[in-house]
Amino acid sequence: MNKENGQNLSAGKLLVVDDDSNLIELVAMKLKGANYEVATALKEEDALKAATDDVFDLCIVDLKLAGRNGISLMTELHSVNPEMPVIILTGHASVESAVEAMKKGAYSYLTKPFNTPELLLQIERALENRRLNSEIQRLKELLQERYDFTNIIAKSEGMRKVLDVVSRIACTESTVFLQGESGTGKEIVAKAIHLASTRRNKPFVAINCAALPATLLESELFGHEKGSFTGANRSTKGLLSQADGGTIFLDEIGDMPPSLQAKLLRVLQEREFYPVGSEKSVQVDVRIITATNKDLQAEVKEGNFREDLYYRLHVIPIHLPPLRERKEDIPHLANHFLKIISQQMKKEVKGITPQAMQKLMLHDWPGNVRELENTLEYAVAMTPLDMITEEFVLQTKNSVPQTAPQQETGPQMNIALNGPVKSYKDARYLFERDYLVRLLELCGGKASEAAKLAGKCRTDFYELLRKHEIKIENFKAAGNVAHAPQ
Repeated sequence: MNKENGQNLSAGKLLVVDDDSNLIELVAMKLKGANYEVATALKEEDALKAATDDVFDLCIVDLKLAGRNGISLMTELHSVNPEMPVIILTGHASVESAVEAMKKGAYSYLTKPFNTPELLLQIERALENRRLNSEIQRLKELLQERYDFTNIIAKSEGMRKVLDVVSRIACTESTVFLQGESGTGKEIVAKAIHLASTRRNKPFVAINCAALPATLLESELFGHEKGSFTGANRSTKGLLSQADGGTIFLDEIGDMPPSLQAKLLRVLQEREFYPVGSEKSVQVDVRIITATNKDLQAEVKEGNFREDLYYRLHVIPIHLPPLRERKEDIPHLANHFLKIISQQMKKEVKGITPQAMQKLMLHDWPGNVRELENTLEYAVAMTPLDMITEEFVLQTKNSVPQTAPQQETGPQMNIALNGPVKSYKDARYLFERDYLVRLLELCGGKASEAAKLAGKCRTDFYELLRKHEIKIENFKAAGNVAHAPQ
């Protein structure tokens, strides 16, 4: 085997396999002229050794080699590098064999004699196709990493129970009903279910049923025929058809108009529907996940939601707890958002001060996780420091944050100064003790979490507890992690 070195900025590394030395020399010269780095092999064993020792972007293989046919060699090359596209060279008499090669994994074939522009075009297309496939795979892996249910932050008991249910039902075909307040992460859980299911390689399609008027929602969901309404200039596939083989997520299902509820019921029962203006039914294979922040049982009683549809949807109900009921998750979520947002804004914000974290822990979070994320985004954008301090979290509409941190004040300090003025030493002691007590209340007596919030190592934290004669077991008995004082 011999090797031709390409220019420094190679357009790609190619392997050419042919038992005709004249042809292989000509092909190598043409490819080198097109700025490719080229390795050549006259024998099958040399080609396999080259593919094992190096990584090639593409391989060109003659269909008829001295020892065997190119299809069997291609199979062995793909066992070494499954992603490498292979172009088969063949004579006019063996086109059928070349087509067979494509069925077994070849990218394309060229009949000999071929012209150089055609060869270069085939190579360029094959490499571009490989780049696109690699990018799609990379994005899928990123999506998997972000939405894999094992990566969803869930330290609280309530969210661990949610993820336990998700792990059990993901690979079933059952309809899932997600209920929770706005901002609790219903779509994230829906994506996690899809990515953990057997449908993971098929589409995940989401639509908000409250965001569109009834007529537009019907067209978006079921599709329409050309001329079925004013402005319908062409036939369009609906989201249900686009999700065929995969999962459709119907968010805010409680806001679906009654006129569409009957059509959705038919989809659930028969897995078929009629596009707007069509007399021909469409069959679909989809898993349906729905979500709402409403009490659908109450909506049924009031006549706003079909009872039969409710029971069809309510097969596997999953309740997502609000953030105020899973406060153990706040420090972990806050630090997670801080890391992501800091990278996006290209700001080196290293952490959150204990006072700022305490403020986050005491907030009621009506907007749940979404509100927490927005709060961190505001804080990262506004802080001039490398830490998030309390004046940059949970700003009211009329408050104007300072451009630099101010002297620390708060309810604990005010208490320390009420009545006769105490000495600085006594006031500091009382403030420190009150701060430690509040931390342990928030963390349910978990010293490791309290120490982390305080920015102290556990040894130093225990030393402070001994200094103030605070017994940690008293707070463990209280067990009020999820019900900290508001």
